[in-house]
Amino acid sequence: MAPFVLAALESVLPHIVLHHMSSALDGERDSFVNYHNTLRISSYEFRPYMSFSLFPKPTQQRKQKTFPSLFRDHPKRQRSKAKRSSAMKKQKRAQQQNDTNPFELLSEELMFVILDFLETAPLDVKSFSLTCKRFYCAEAKHRRLLRPLRAEHLPALAARYPAVTDLDLSLCPRVGDGALAFVAGAYAATLRRLDLSRSRWFTASGLGSVGAGCGNLVELDLSNATELRDAGAAAVARARNLRKLWLARCKLVTDMGIGCIAVGCRKLRFICLKWCVGIGDLGVDLVAIKCKELTSLDLSYLPITEKCLPSIFKLQHLEDLVLEGCFGIDDDSLEVDLLKQGCKTLKKLDISGCQNISHIGLSKLTSVSGGLEKLILADGSPVTLSLTDDLSKLSMLQSIVLDGCPVTSEGLRAIGNLCISLRELSLSKCLGVTDEALSFLVSKHKDLRKLDITCCRKITDGSIASIANSCTSLTSLKMESCTLVSQEAFVLIGHKCYYLEELDLTDNEIDDEGLMSISSCSRLSSLKIGICMNITDRGLTYVGMRCPRLKELDLYRSTGITDLGISAIACGCPGLEMINTSYCTSITDKALFSLSKCSNLKILEIRGCLLVASIGLAAIAMNCRQLSRLDIKKCYNIDDSGMIPLAHFSQNLRQINLSYSSVTDVGLLSLASISCLQSFTVLHLQGLVPGGLAAALLACGGLTKVKLHLSLRSLLPELLIRHVEARGCVFEWRDKEFQAELDPKCWKLQLEDVMQ
Repeated sequence: MAPFVLAALESVLPHIVLHHMSSALDGERDSFVNYHNTLRISSYEFRPYMSFSLFPKPTQQRKQKTFPSLFRDHPKRQRSKAKRSSAMKKQKRAQQQNDTNPFELLSEELMFVILDFLETAPLDVKSFSLTCKRFYCAEAKHRRLLRPLRAEHLPALAARYPAVTDLDLSLCPRVGDGALAFVAGAYAATLRRLDLSRSRWFTASGLGSVGAGCGNLVELDLSNATELRDAGAAAVARARNLRKLWLARCKLVTDMGIGCIAVGCRKLRFICLKWCVGIGDLGVDLVAIKCKELTSLDLSYLPITEKCLPSIFKLQHLEDLVLEGCFGIDDDSLEVDLLKQGCKTLKKLDISGCQNISHIGLSKLTSVSGGLEKLILADGSPVTLSLTDDLSKLSMLQSIVLDGCPVTSEGLRAIGNLCISLRELSLSKCLGVTDEALSFLVSKHKDLRKLDITCCRKITDGSIASIANSCTSLTSLKMESCTLVSQEAFVLIGHKCYYLEELDLTDNEIDDEGLMSISSCSRLSSLKIGICMNITDRGLTYVGMRCPRLKELDLYRSTGITDLGISAIACGCPGLEMINTSYCTSITDKALFSLSKCSNLKILEIRGCLLVASIGLAAIAMNCRQLSRLDIKKCYNIDDSGMIPLAHFSQNLRQINLSYSSVTDVGLLSLASISCLQSFTVLHLQGLVPGGLAAALLACGGLTKVKLHLSLRSLLPELLIRHVEARGCVFEWRDKEFQAELDPKCWKLQLEDVMQ
């Protein structure tokens, strides 16, 4: 048994079991307590008492010496022999008790409780299942979610995991009708959720097998099934118990297909038809009439008009309505008499991008939907006094999204005067936001939890001071590219907003003093400080020492950061999952050695780190086994010697960008051993030859997306391209010239010129 498994069980297992045995049998609890006390599990006494085996070796019998019959038959000799025999039996029974597997005392129910605690840690679950045969079988029965990488693995997985309820096939590049038919047979009684988003090659026949065979299926995701037609939609209609259905971007489905679903799946409560451009008023009307239990309806970018609105507004349970980008709906479509028929249960309304709906149409909606809690008006009509008058009717409103809307000072002040307590406010890219208006607004809504003022380029220190003093309960603050805010203002954020968990300060003037103050926010899990030219290792060290919960760190083009700052983050934030040090040109292999201590690292972006070499990448590969995305574009010193350890240790890698590196076809071919690899980008690799690329494409059987330079198209056999596409891979051909790297300061000046 692995030492770390024993150590974990020693400290955690007794407490978990005793805590959840309170409602179990008293005898089972007492026996476990007594046994655990007898073993006296500790770092010193664990080995002699726990040296058990599932298949114990038979004890060797001691050879008995022969004595004359005179002594052998003597009564005293017989009594002495009987005593020794009795003592040996007792010793043998005691030895057998010590050799018994202690985990045999755990019932299946208790093992399931332990597995519930480990659900968020897949490596721990794997260690648990490898502890002994009983744990191995218990983990198989407990598994409910299955996410295979290949459809051809389904038979073996079904034999191993018979009780799966959630099956995610979105990672499989090709899912044929045979695979779906097998799923329908293997999980007919248990399957409740099936995810086929991003999967291809199945037809109406396969969907019909699932719909007819899996009677308990309640959720089905068919997003991005661009080849799905009305026949496939009719096959979906056989799943009579469906509650949730996603059909986003199924552009070939028409009113006839969605009509079949509406008639067959009358228990639907959620349906997403985003970008189903073949569905019009008739199809939406049928859905609203037949599926009377709908609570969520997404009609984004559908070519619908006012004709389908009467049926929608009659839905008595509708809580979430998305009409984003529905240009066919205007103010005249929203008749008051029509709206009065229903929508009293509506809690969330999204009319972003509906430029034909002004404050007049919004006034009609709010007059009957007084229970709205979230309103999304992004990229819509200007925020004026007339619009805010309509918002005043919404007494339950907690969240407003005004991204991209032109705003006036009067409009923002009017939002501040609303007799409600806003929790979320988004003003991203809103032209017209000023210090005076924003300061007044936040002073009236002191219970704000999330605030987004991205690209509000007119605000200065005054706004930041008002936000810090008024909104002390903020958990999320996004203020990217607020370039007029000075360095001193960021100190106030750390002094006042202690509860921040998400902070985006990309492209700002923050310095080390500001970072030192912000490090007081010990709950930070996401920090974005890219394109911040004034920060150095000193400021980043404070973050590493005081923000142990940090999981996401973005340092894109913050060129003042070196190995010392990265080392401080790696030591102080062991749970780090994502870091972006792209174009931090002072980063070397020492930084990667430090980051290799973060065993939970999943995303690493070191694009343009010119001093990083293969030895640093090898350290990441050997220690960060959960790495799933890697970007080494323009890391000229990384070659094939970095790919070999990556191929051996990083078996969870799914996406990699190798452009402009020194990797050749040998290194690319070595990545074929990574079964999870689904996407790679290869542009301007000098050592790549067409034959090596062809071999790599054939060897990597799980690819779903490949980005190549257009010049390689004519060098690869057409039959090869068709074969790889038939496996479910999509080629993206880029005609991009070789680009030399710019100096960071020069790049920043060019960006400012573009923004002006």
